Amino acid sequence: MSTATPSTQKGRSTRRRIVQAAAELVSQRGVADVSLDDVGERASASRSQLYHYFEDRDDLIRAAVVATSDAVLDAQAELFSRLDTWEGIEAWMDALVELQVQRGARGGCPLGTLAGQLAERDPQARESIGAGLGLWQQRIESGLAALRSSGGLGPKADPAQLAKATIALVQGGLLLTQVNRDPLELREALDAALRLLRSEG
Repeated sequence: MSTATPSTQKGRSTRRRIVQAAAELVSQRGVADVSLDDVGERASASRSQLYHYFEDRDDLIRAAVVATSDAVLDAQAELFSRLDTWEGIEAWMDALVELQVQRGARGGCPLGTLAGQLAERDPQARESIGAGLGLWQQRIESGLAALRSSGGLGPKADPAQLAKATIALVQGGLLLTQVNRDPLELREALDAALRLLRSEG
């Protein structure tokens, strides 16, 4: 369990800096290759500071998982706000593909990558990853529910089920894109998601 949130601005800033350093290193190297010393060096923090804010390495990694989840959702916040129109849905999908083009189809989904590394060894981290994916799904569901209310989806369409299917296609497409180094894998998965959604229109 993480220590309590620091009571001072300086403490909160230091903790955020440590968590951000851990998240960056995990993204670059993978969980197994990140040590407390690595994080301390990146964050310019001493061992005593690390243990002041976190019980142990696992505690810090869990905090990095939450920070990564927040970053994934925050990066899509504006796009999520427009998922109540077909144009907004297509813009969101296009943005996901363009990001993979810019990255050279490397890295995959940060949450999916963390799931592969942590889900079977750290139940708390798995729950945090699941919560992050759940929030992502909820953002999609909210947009689809609004689209249904405006008549863009049929009255019998189930936004929750459609959102679950969409996030599954996103994750699968990202995995194939990463493995094959081809953003078209994600494009095809998202096209399938769009066809599914439009079939409920």
